[in-house]
Amino acid sequence: MSGKSRGTNLKTPDPPWLSGFAMMGGMNPMETLGLALGAGFSSGLNLYATVATLGFLERFGVIHLPPSLHGLSHPAVLSIAVVLYLIEFFADKIPYVDTIWDAVHTFIRPPAAALLAYAAAGAAPAAWRWGAALLAGGVALTSHGTKASARAAVNSTPEPFSNWALSFGEDILAVWLTWMATAHPVATTVIVVALVALSVFLLFHLFRFARRALQRLFAV
Repeated sequence: MSGKSRGTNLKTPDPPWLSGFAMMGGMNPMETLGLALGAGFSSGLNLYATVATLGFLERFGVIHLPPSLHGLSHPAVLSIAVVLYLIEFFADKIPYVDTIWDAVHTFIRPPAAALLAYAAAGAAPAAWRWGAALLAGGVALTSHGTKASARAAVNSTPEPFSNWALSFGEDILAVWLTWMATAHPVATTVIVVALVALSVFLLFHLFRFARRALQRLFAV
């Protein structure tokens, strides 16, 4: 066999990170990033709505999640997610009860978002999976912190309608963003980056509002 023939048959192997992504059930790096960011942000708003949405979309064949997330479509998982969502739906509408609920879920929403992202990365190299988990956990903590801070500020007003409006809006955004993360990952990445920037802006002003309120309280 000539040297030319031998050269023609040679194939450059894929880089290890690309080979890992090729095993992720058809998801490419951009799709994984969009799912991690979208599900991360929505989990910070409403974890149970996020899990239920992903599970129902997979169960009815609207989307095809990575194999590591197929368990979300199991009837037992869906039932638990729906029951917990209903509990949160009502707890979220009661002033101060929602604040307690959010305080407890500070230790639930970000870790759960990180776990979802880690599973979504499938068979990718460990470094990529941990990176996705940290990114999703951080995004979830940001959206959760903004939600909890906004609720605490709104609870200082006597009327309940602002609280209800925020609660309904958060639920709708969580479901919509979860669907967007599976259907339009690139657009979701852009949207989540904008939402995180908005959240940081709101957190800064909410912190200033809380500090002024405390100063007035202790000045009395």
